[in-house]
Amino acid sequence: MPAAAPATVAAAELGGLVAAVARGDQAAYARLYRAVAAPVYGTALRTLRSAAHAEEVAQEVLLEVWRTAAAYRPARGTVTAWVLTIAHRRAVDRVRAARAAADRELRVALREQPISEPGPEPVPEQVERTHDALRVRSALARLSGVQRESLVLAYYGGYSQREIARALGVPLGTVKTRMRDGLLRLRAAFDGG
Repeated sequence: MPAAAPATVAAAELGGLVAAVARGDQAAYARLYRAVAAPVYGTALRTLRSAAHAEEVAQEVLLEVWRTAAAYRPARGTVTAWVLTIAHRRAVDRVRAARAAADRELRVALREQPISEPGPEPVPEQVERTHDALRVRSALARLSGVQRESLVLAYYGGYSQREIARALGVPLGTVKTRMRDGLLRLRAAFDGG
């Protein structure tokens, strides 16, 4: 999210900007963006405690404001309260989704990696393999949802970056960035752990 200098805009003026945005006024959206981007990011950061995740959520929220400006009702609260409520809900949804994904990954890992009777592979190697698999899944669970999704499709699904971009409906460069950032975070997780 590009750093936007917070603009001081009166509450009444924000209401007018939202009404103009609802009519598709891009200049009004630019002013509204500058006025609310920093508080939206701050709200997301306090909930997520990750600058990268907070940036993603802030971008999603600001896009949602553009798309749903007509849904704003002044009688229900200020523009700032409306926007920050959207930000808080999105951030909480992101936390819940990450926890659910981590729980699913752990359940799958435990089902897929039972320590079997000693056979061709000695027990210490089985334990080490199981431990490594759990570390990978745990590290994957700490990635953003979009990073994890791209890496899982590539490494577990065998998809190329171009196929992932097509399947997710995003530009190829976006997939490459998500994978690069995800791999860097995985490397940092393993270097530190």
